[in-house]
Amino acid sequence: MKKISLIFFLFLWSWSCVTLQPPPPSIYIENLPQSITTELTLEERIAAEEAWKNLRLGNASKAQKTIIRLGVDSPIYYVGLGYVYFLLDDLLTAEEGFKAAIKHSPNLTLAHLGLAQLYQKTGQEDEAFSELREVLKREPSHPWAKQEFTTLKTKKTGDFLDQAKAFRAEGNIEKSKEAYLKALYYSPESTEAHLALSEIYKKANDLKSVLVHLRAANANEPSNKKILAEYAEALFKAEQYLKGLEIYENLQELEPQNKEIQERIESIKNKLGIFELASQYNIIPASVAVSREEVAALLAVKFKGILEDPVAKNPIVTDISTSWASKYILKVTSLGILDVYANHTFEPKKTVTRAEMAEILLRLIDFLKKKGYKLIQQFSPERIQISDVAPDNYYYPLIAQIIAYQIMDLSPQKTFSPEQSLSGPEAIKILDIVLALVK
Repeated sequence: MKKISLIFFLFLWSWSCVTLQPPPPSIYIENLPQSITTELTLEERIAAEEAWKNLRLGNASKAQKTIIRLGVDSPIYYVGLGYVYFLLDDLLTAEEGFKAAIKHSPNLTLAHLGLAQLYQKTGQEDEAFSELREVLKREPSHPWAKQEFTTLKTKKTGDFLDQAKAFRAEGNIEKSKEAYLKALYYSPESTEAHLALSEIYKKANDLKSVLVHLRAANANEPSNKKILAEYAEALFKAEQYLKGLEIYENLQELEPQNKEIQERIESIKNKLGIFELASQYNIIPASVAVSREEVAALLAVKFKGILEDPVAKNPIVTDISTSWASKYILKVTSLGILDVYANHTFEPKKTVTRAEMAEILLRLIDFLKKKGYKLIQQFSPERIQISDVAPDNYYYPLIAQIIAYQIMDLSPQKTFSPEQSLSGPEAIKILDIVLALVK
């Protein structure tokens, strides 16, 4: 009996000597970033790493002592205390710490991650989503944030779409609209939400809002014939004929035999006073001096399939509604190859000079290079001497560069004739040279 008591006593004594380790925290705490540790002295870095090690082990009290000792000027002070109080379940104080850290360092991922998890724990899903999005803005491939963001996005989008459909079925249109808009907060690319909202706004005769959501749906699914048809019709009703013509022509490419689409295109062209391309484009070779609208058409037609950019946005142009080349003008101005003037005019009938053509060509080349095409200057622009353009002239470096590509030439007398207009055949020849270089 004495032997058993002795063994039990020894067991209790040995157990009392063991340091109990707290269980690892259930929150995600990533390593201190190099951007922080490089700011610290060796002694401070050792202390900060020790504090962070304790945080990741769940030793909040030990971490707190080290962080306080480092002081308020330490880059880990506020964010570290945020995690300390998070571990201690003092969520209000933790939130204050994370927010103070962000106030001092707005791009501090550690603080945004802390807030995201705090908001997840307190059920503030909108706020958690916003913080996760902040992390992904800076680190798009952040593994933890990306997974949490995707999970939350999928869940909340689905929940709000279900709510919206239920409210709509009950006839509660305002609640349905609110839920669809919340779905778009989580998934701006949701075609389902955009189309449903366009229907709701259509019944309310809010054509402006209909166009907003159909435009977004079309951007998400540009080849969807049903969306194209609805978007085109809405544009027609809104009397946005230029854009409507573009969308109807896109739809016609998908349904070339559809007579209703062809009739609507003809109707829009009549409203705009637009002539068929063949009757205008085909006379460019006979032009004595090409105009800006003719150059726009040459660029758009010759480089069709190359001059595409899904993020390009049509500028506001006020004087091209009756131009036969209006859609080509919108194309090349949206890509920045030709300019719209500060007063939103394009002056489609204005003739293009050789100097202006040099600038247009350089913009075209810049665009082509960004698309991956290789165009190489044959010699250095600094070696070029132009006798009729002063070196301080705005166009001088542009002309020198385009000559270095051997796309335009100087005369034997080293003149460029910058103010001279270009004939149709000259403009076509120059653009054909560029086209040959990219094929």
